[in-house]
Amino acid sequence: MVTEFIFLGLSNSQGLQIFLFVFFFVFYVGIVFGNLLIVITMASDSHLHSPMYFLLANLSVIDLCLSSVTAPKMIADFFSKHKVISFKGCFAQIFLLHFFGGSELVILIAMAFDRYVAICKPLRYSEIMCGNVCIGIAAAAWGTGFLHSVSQLAFAVNLPFCGPNKVDSFYCDLPRLIKLTCTDTYRLDIMVIANSGVLAVCSFILLIISYSIILVTIRNRPSDRSSKALSTLTAHITVVLLFFGPCVFIYAWPFPVKSLDKFLAVFDSVVTPLLNPIIYTLRNKDMKMALKRLRKWNVNFRINF
Repeated sequence: MVTEFIFLGLSNSQGLQIFLFVFFFVFYVGIVFGNLLIVITMASDSHLHSPMYFLLANLSVIDLCLSSVTAPKMIADFFSKHKVISFKGCFAQIFLLHFFGGSELVILIAMAFDRYVAICKPLRYSEIMCGNVCIGIAAAAWGTGFLHSVSQLAFAVNLPFCGPNKVDSFYCDLPRLIKLTCTDTYRLDIMVIANSGVLAVCSFILLIISYSIILVTIRNRPSDRSSKALSTLTAHITVVLLFFGPCVFIYAWPFPVKSLDKFLAVFDSVVTPLLNPIIYTLRNKDMKMALKRLRKWNVNFRINF
């Protein structure tokens, strides 16, 4: 009866683990600070109270939560000889990973729809992307994430474990746990691909088609705002590639490579949540101006008090 799982981690070298600890600790601090800064800026600045920034704030919250599911445990384990997680803790990680991952998937699709309406149907933008619609989209995103994670958990709890408990990674997820089961893993792998894999691939294709239509529209309707729209789209497309690239290889690629899987897992857990706020901050003039106003307000507040 398996009561706990042992993570093999990223490396057995003590010197390398110290370097990785410092590296990932700095990254995680950047994730927390960067995403919280975006949420606070958007909540406090009335200039950013629009559908696009409402969705971006949701994305920042999800990125922060998604990284917090795996990063703190990974960082703490660099100083542990035995990287252990309980059976219930392992399944909690699976649930939360797919909850926030499924929610982010819907938010990214919603952000593409928002840009489509803004660029292809600008006269109806305020009518289509009204406040109730934005709240409904956010509720649908979190609801979809919950339903997806429940389906993953229902599948995972029925897996038969009878001895092997060493996970060749730094967190729990279905593709890794399946390898430890006492049954034919081929069918289980097919089920993971049919669930998470198909969902990721179909969503990715849908987003690529959507952004292609938007880019063609911008090309056929040049205007003074085209450069700003193109800059915003570039940021959106970059984030989509960063999120879906690892997901497609982890859940849909039928020929996994251990070293590549670990790299993509690190990238998805720590690198992408840090790059998202950087991309949206550096490539967005409205965000830059809002950050300047927030800094100015902070300076004036300190002077007065």
